[in-house]
Amino acid sequence: MKKLFITFAAIIVMAFSAKAQTNIQEQYDFNREHLTTTLEMFQPDNWGSTFFFTDIYHPNNTNGPTGYYTEIARGLNFWQNTKMSPFSAHVEWNGGQFANNAWLFGAEWFLHSKDFKYRLTLEVLYKTIAKADQDAPLQFTIIWGIDDLFGVKGLMFSGFADFWWETLEWGALLDANGIPQIDANGNPMYETTTCVFISEPQLWYQIGQFFKCPNLHIGGEVELAYNFAGAWRKEYVDNKGFNVSPCLGLKWIF
Repeated sequence: MKKLFITFAAIIVMAFSAKAQTNIQEQYDFNREHLTTTLEMFQPDNWGSTFFFTDIYHPNNTNGPTGYYTEIARGLNFWQNTKMSPFSAHVEWNGGQFANNAWLFGAEWFLHSKDFKYRLTLEVLYKTIAKADQDAPLQFTIIWGIDDLFGVKGLMFSGFADFWWETLEWGALLDANGIPQIDANGNPMYETTTCVFISEPQLWYQIGQFFKCPNLHIGGEVELAYNFAGAWRKEYVDNKGFNVSPCLGLKWIF
């Protein structure tokens, strides 16, 4: 628990000291029935850009947060004034209290309208996950953002979609009679899947524009997941296959 709070505090200090584009979200997950605090930061610079987010989980049956998950990504672009400027090298680390560490390396392609109201990033990444089997060490990512959706001032549609290969266990493998199966050495056999997909489209509205507080937004996200959170969050064994998790909350943009 102490490590959790130290990690969260360090991330907050780093974000504000860099004067980055930072937001904090508090969302209620209706499926899992708990709150999630999310801190995000994006900062472009002369060498590329830095992005991170961290999720802190607050289950209802505990007196405080019980876990966290973090992603930190660095886009390297030393050719910003050339025709190759939309392309960047990409380095990323993922991990958390219940997640195996993962390193990703690859390339990203950033597309946008002239006024930057429409944004799209495509990533192709080599992904290696500690203590995990993978049919292919790859991840494909799409990230999007649209400001003033449908011409409505302050309405923003954003999100991401990730697809990668990872072998996950989902409990004992049963035969037609419901009897657990064992291998030739007498070890229990487990039902497995080999690929994972997750997308979190978000819709936020700048409700604070009506009372001189433009930082405040109301909205939420819908988590669309396939075989997500299997090996490292076994309490969610029902996550096998396709699942939908709606969330509602508030966002403060600094």
